Amino acid sequence: MSYSSLILVVLAAMAHATWNLLAKRAAMVGAPFVFAYGLCASVLYAPWVVWVLMHDGMTWTWPVVGAILTSSLLHLGYSLCLQRGYQVADLSVVYPIARGTGPLLSTTGAFLLLHEPATGTGIAGMLCVVIGVLLIATQGRLAIFKQAQAWIGVRWGMVIGLFIAAYTVVDAYGVKVLLISPVLFDWFTCVTRTAMMTPHMLHRRAQAWESMRGHWHLALAVGLLSPLGYILVLYALRNGAPLSLVAPAREMSMMLGTLAGMFLLREKVGPGRLAGCLSILVGVVLLGSA
Repeated sequence: MSYSSLILVVLAAMAHATWNLLAKRAAMVGAPFVFAYGLCASVLYAPWVVWVLMHDGMTWTWPVVGAILTSSLLHLGYSLCLQRGYQVADLSVVYPIARGTGPLLSTTGAFLLLHEPATGTGIAGMLCVVIGVLLIATQGRLAIFKQAQAWIGVRWGMVIGLFIAAYTVVDAYGVKVLLISPVLFDWFTCVTRTAMMTPHMLHRRAQAWESMRGHWHLALAVGLLSPLGYILVLYALRNGAPLSLVAPAREMSMMLGTLAGMFLLREKVGPGRLAGCLSILVGVVLLGSA
């Protein structure tokens, strides 16, 4: 992976870690918050989309429409399963399984569907990142997976990981093969899935509006940072970076989020999480040199 692509992925990870820290403050709001930041993103990025359409245009074909609709459904399914998984299982189980299996399956999909070459350095880097994600999210207490209740979270985490892998492969196909502009692809996908949620939100508009009270500033910030982080990833893919390397490198956000929590929020970070940070760092170095 070129250094320019790696820089894009690093910036994307920073944006991802930042908006996740903000979104945690509105975790109890649920679906209305997902709808709200999708709505904010649709409005905030509209001027950029108009500019791209005026200067570069966009060729509408059935494969392009199919990629946008498929990506929208997969992103929406990911969001809904994530909410449900957090309701019925522990975050400390669901999150690491989802974030660990996502890049693992994405890389497999890149090898099988996009025919990207597999390298020993790239695979080693991916495995280091996955191990680091597990260590950070579980604080090094991997024995948690021996508990019977934990396997409910494992199942939900794997389903969520499947959604992550699926939309990652579809989106990579959209920008690398169909040559859709990353900005347009992400915006049309965001608008489509927000439109899909609109009937449900209108049906419960009073409840949704009340639950969003005091959280609109967070929705605005997440609506700005969440698309930005993913657009940077799509540009890295569009510039030729292999999905098999980009997908695991994105999980650098776990390391950045941990360090931000330690230095900015004064959170206690134990040896397990520090080992996870080191593992991710080693993995990213390997991915960058692959």
